[in-house]
Order: sequence, then structure tokens, then C-alpha cells
Amino acid sequence: MSRVKRGPTPRRRKNRVFDQTEGFVGSRGNRYREAVRSLMRSWEYAYAGRKDRKRDFRALWITRINAACREHGVSYSRFIAALKASNIELDRKVLADLAVKEPAAFGKLVALSKAA
Repeated sequence: MSRVKRGPTPRRRKNRVFDQTEGFVGSRGNRYREAVRSLMRSWEYAYAGRKDRKRDFRALWITRINAACREHGVSYSRFIAALKASNIELDRKVLADLAVKEPAAFGKLVALSKAA
């Protein structure tokens, strides 16, 4: 019975890890065992970060909408409540985009909401 020689497989596996840990500080990027640990942790952070990004963007949109509303003399909460009351279904992403890029159109929305 002869032993199994794995050939280039382990090197390929190591190189794949080292390619992904390029730029990591110190031994995290150039020692295999440490690199694997760091890589696993980085995947955990990346997964959580994809969830956090959604939260962060929603917070940013709300901040922008609130700032634009206050320029027109109405608070964010009253503005959103008035939009719901008048059956205007625009999400916060679109509202924030309007507030930044089309202030006149956003002003008309605020006027509509004041009327409601």
C-alpha cells in the first residue's frame, strides 16, 4: 500500500488564503494558521457589516429628510405622518434623494403634506 501524495493541492489552498489576507497587519497576513483565523473573523465582520449598512443608510436618509423638512418649517415625524395620511407612498431613500437633488420637488411634497 502506498501513501497518498497530495501534490499541489495544499499549496493552492494556502495561496487562496494568503490572497484573501493580503494587507492584513503582521502575522495575520503571512502565517497560515493565523491567516485562516483572521480570514474567518473577517468573514464574520463582513456578514454583520452587510446588515449594518442597511441600518446606516436608513439613518442617513432620515437625517437628510429631517434637515430638508426643517428648512420648510415642519418636523420629520409630522411630514412622514402627513405623507401616510395623504397616501403618498415614497420610501425614505427616494425622499432623501429628492431632498438633496430636487429641492423644489421636495418643497412641493412638503406643501402637499401641510395641506393634509
